[in-house]
Amino acid sequence: MTTDLPARRAKLRDDLIAAAEAAIATGGLSALKARALAEAAGCAVGAIYNVFPDLDALIFTVNARTLERLDEVLASTVRPGTDPETAMRRLALAYHGFSRSERRRWTAVFAHQIPDGATPPDWYLGVVGRLFRHIEAPLAELLPGSTAETRAGLARTLFSATHGIVSLGLEEKLGPAPDEVIAGALVVMTRSWVLGLPGAVAPR
Repeated sequence: MTTDLPARRAKLRDDLIAAAEAAIATGGLSALKARALAEAAGCAVGAIYNVFPDLDALIFTVNARTLERLDEVLASTVRPGTDPETAMRRLALAYHGFSRSERRRWTAVFAHQIPDGATPPDWYLGVVGRLFRHIEAPLAELLPGSTAETRAGLARTLFSATHGIVSLGLEEKLGPAPDEVIAGALVVMTRSWVLGLPGAVAPR
């Protein structure tokens, strides 16, 4: 009987991803250990590295799946024809909701630290970059004369502000922050941010 090695490798890859996602969902990124992953996937520790070059590669794969789920959430948040300020407010609130419902997976995206001098793989940066289209679309309406480069930079600025409010609130670094307080801060921030855009078309 011929052993279907590619199929076995593909199954092991899927099993390792599932085991890594489960470990992160229950214990966060710190719970991701090679020996425990191997046990959960039913393989030897060394077999992990026949599928992934290192644990960082596995983490990037798992985190990309989290970002793809976030992408789906954001894509379903804004309907065509929504005015740009409302769109950005809904995106910010959806990001908060996702961070709450997928807290450990979401935290793992930002907790992952790669070795000094290393960079995330291009394919992963592509997954990250696609998320910003959700913000760039309403910016194109607010700033009809802007360049794509300008909108890309502004989208990252707005994301940084949104992420800061969400992460500080959920971690309660500055004291207790109920969900409604975080949501209220996001509404105020997006409104102020839109009004402060130079040359923006006045929001309805």
